[in-house]
Amino acid sequence: MALDQAGGKGVWKSGRGKGRHTPKGRQYEDQALAEVQALLGAHPRRRDLLIEFLHLLQDEYGHLSARHLRALAHEMRLSMAEIWEVASFYAHFDLVKEGEVPPPALTVRVCDSLSCELAGSEALFEALEAGMDPSQVRVVRAPCMGRCDTAPVLELGHHHIDHATPDKVRAAIEAGETHADVPAYQDLAAYQAEGGYAVLSDLRASGDWEAVQEMVLSSGLRGLGGAGFPSGKKWGFVRANAGPRYLAVNGDEGEPGTFKDRYYLERTPHLMLEGMLISAWAVEAERCYIYMRDEYPAVLEILRREIAALEGAGLVAPGYIELRRGAGAYICGEESAMIESIEGKRGLPRHRPPYVAQVGLFDRPTLVHNVETLHWVARVCREGPEILSAVEKNGRTGLRSYSVSGRVAAPGVYLLPAGSTIRDVIAAAGGMAEGHRLKAYQPGGPSSGLLPARMDDVPLDFDTLQPHDTFIGSAAVVVLSDHDSARDAALNMLRFFEAESCGQCTPCRAGCEKAVKLMQADTWDKPLLEELCMVMQDASICGLGQAAPNPIRLVMKHFADEV
Repeated sequence: MALDQAGGKGVWKSGRGKGRHTPKGRQYEDQALAEVQALLGAHPRRRDLLIEFLHLLQDEYGHLSARHLRALAHEMRLSMAEIWEVASFYAHFDLVKEGEVPPPALTVRVCDSLSCELAGSEALFEALEAGMDPSQVRVVRAPCMGRCDTAPVLELGHHHIDHATPDKVRAAIEAGETHADVPAYQDLAAYQAEGGYAVLSDLRASGDWEAVQEMVLSSGLRGLGGAGFPSGKKWGFVRANAGPRYLAVNGDEGEPGTFKDRYYLERTPHLMLEGMLISAWAVEAERCYIYMRDEYPAVLEILRREIAALEGAGLVAPGYIELRRGAGAYICGEESAMIESIEGKRGLPRHRPPYVAQVGLFDRPTLVHNVETLHWVARVCREGPEILSAVEKNGRTGLRSYSVSGRVAAPGVYLLPAGSTIRDVIAAAGGMAEGHRLKAYQPGGPSSGLLPARMDDVPLDFDTLQPHDTFIGSAAVVVLSDHDSARDAALNMLRFFEAESCGQCTPCRAGCEKAVKLMQADTWDKPLLEELCMVMQDASICGLGQAAPNPIRLVMKHFADEV
């Protein structure tokens, strides 16, 4: 097929009159391409940076228009379908097709997870929806924002309002408060003044990684993202595979009721960063990736500042630590889904094996640790394994950071012995809220279901809750009182799972939807629900679908009179 220079019939020809002036499909606009190029600047047009580029567009224009996505597809040499499928997967991207009206410039996201629902988020949402001009302000429901200790919570732009009321929202809008408030925290200079990074420097100079691994193992430290796998063992698994190797920090703390990682990062970010660099040294990682949830804008800003400070101080080479921003997808807390997201893709969990220690980021061996796990790696290396192993209660050793919310007097993060019971946790949180009596509690977020008040002597730790058909998970404790309904709480949890299912596997995608419908009946069809739970648990690809039945089963078991 020759180029027809004379006839002007088109660029490509396959016969008389069959020429085309452009490739097939919608074409980009020059102005849109210039705007995209200006935003991307000198960033390399790598495929794994796609989500970061989508954030740039969303932040600049308040939405993702079709014209900008076409231009981005051209700039990155990707298909429009590939761009669209990634952007549409994440809740924090607003896609606008040709001819559609963009959303208002201001969005209010009202948290509707259990702790906020107990604190009146539904009434707050209705009041805001009725009281705001929809052409100026969009009011939407959103999952847990990791601020359960100050429920009800909402996000105005990137500004969180704690103990939110309509009056507070109106005042914030009038004042233009739409950006994150960065709290006071320990910066690099203050951390180094206390001896920070001295251990890392010594290890880099003459350390033995196996000795450090043994120290971490002897402390009893286990993965604090929920899985509970002995932390030091991961190092050996990753090192057993040929390099290059990577390290990924899982900061996608999306389990409703969990906010311990945010608590530590907003106060002592360098404990996590030093723990990360020690772990990276141990496995000879060529690069570190920190994946942080988008609901934590203040933490993201803190990490940007302190990573730059580490580079400026010569503690890491420029670019050695890459900070990646999530986009509103709970499923990305699953480690393989997180890795897919870091690679710029939809956060779909991978089938295993192979495990990420063998085939992880960019198909290379990858060490994945939770934020709090790395916090403790640094403390164990600085203070010795006894900081954890010497603490004992109810036959359990170590410490747990319990995120406590719900019907307690003083919600917050409490560092307690690992053998603590719900009574100990409530006592640490100032006791029950005035006028409330303990009825039930979540030991580890919605994935763990509900336990009744009579089970108040069970140590809340790894391995102690499995005999009771539940688990500690990320130690997200939500306390319910005699004012609350267990069946309503379970329905809230299943609605969360329904909304957050990635949709990859039918048992989870269809099972959560079916469960929500069945749970809204006046009387639950227990045999049908149990059959549904069995299918979801046995056939779902990842932990979301496997754990989603727990609220249903435990409510039917312990609160049968309500269903």
